[in-house]
Amino acid sequence: MIQAALADLERFILDGIPLARAMELRIAAFDGERLTMTAPLKPNINDKGCAFGGSLASLMTIACWALVEACLRRRGDDCDVFVADSTVRYLAPVWDDLRAEASLAPGARWEPFFATLDARGRARADFTCVVPGADGKPLASLDARFVAKRRA
Repeated sequence: MIQAALADLERFILDGIPLARAMELRIAAFDGERLTMTAPLKPNINDKGCAFGGSLASLMTIACWALVEACLRRRGDDCDVFVADSTVRYLAPVWDDLRAEASLAPGARWEPFFATLDARGRARADFTCVVPGADGKPLASLDARFVAKRRA
């Protein structure tokens, strides 16, 4: 996906989701399989001086949503994307700026997702997102199912 398309997606997120704007979310990278989203710590801080859990959950959810949206846009599909369910794990405090890396869940593939979308007008897939720590271990994680539905 070219840089201009990513900038358009980021603008769409910031214009359409006031929370994303308040959190100062940014798309840092997208390679077709993984999308990385960042946010500064300062607007996402809690009373202890580390990242607010709600900000981490929101960042990871929006990163997965943006991954689905980016892949749909790359194909030229016009869909509404929804989170169907999710599980968040907070594993350690986040004391620095926030970074979330979203990808398909292990074992999930884009081909069946797009085949189902083409056949039925809606599809779902499982995703995972992690907030990586400096030592490579996740500080937080999200496992979620997202649904895409073609717009009428």
